[in-house]
Amino acid sequence: MSTTPLATVAVFNASDDTVEMLVSLLTMRGYRALAGKADEVKSGVFDFFEFVTTQGPVGIIWDIAPPYDRNWTFFKLIKALAPLRDCALVVTTTNKQHLDRLVGAESGAIELVGKPYDLELIVSTLERMIEERARSTNQSGPRSLTAS
Repeated sequence: MSTTPLATVAVFNASDDTVEMLVSLLTMRGYRALAGKADEVKSGVFDFFEFVTTQGPVGIIWDIAPPYDRNWTFFKLIKALAPLRDCALVVTTTNKQHLDRLVGAESGAIELVGKPYDLELIVSTLERMIEERARSTNQSGPRSLTAS
């Protein structure tokens, strides 16, 4: 009997409680949910490039905390990685209005969700974006893990 592997999604947030609740909800929805800390990615403790190339997440929930300008700049570097070209990206933040002003028109490929967090909204937003990316990828061919 063959089983279909679960789609992998990842949660990067500084709050252990938020990570635990999101991972639990995503797992109940049938995903293989992995987690990490954005600060560990930024400091080099966590090899994010190796993670995305070996785990192949179809979606990532990433929290942007203050200072918003530096953390948004770092996130732009992350989202530019070739393996994330077709990955659904949902950004959470404590101050959506400030991040909206900072991000402006750049937010087209991501979805911003502010606090107070509605975990169901975050997960359903991720699922919607995964479905949209899957339809787009199926129309344009398979995604590549090489730089273009």
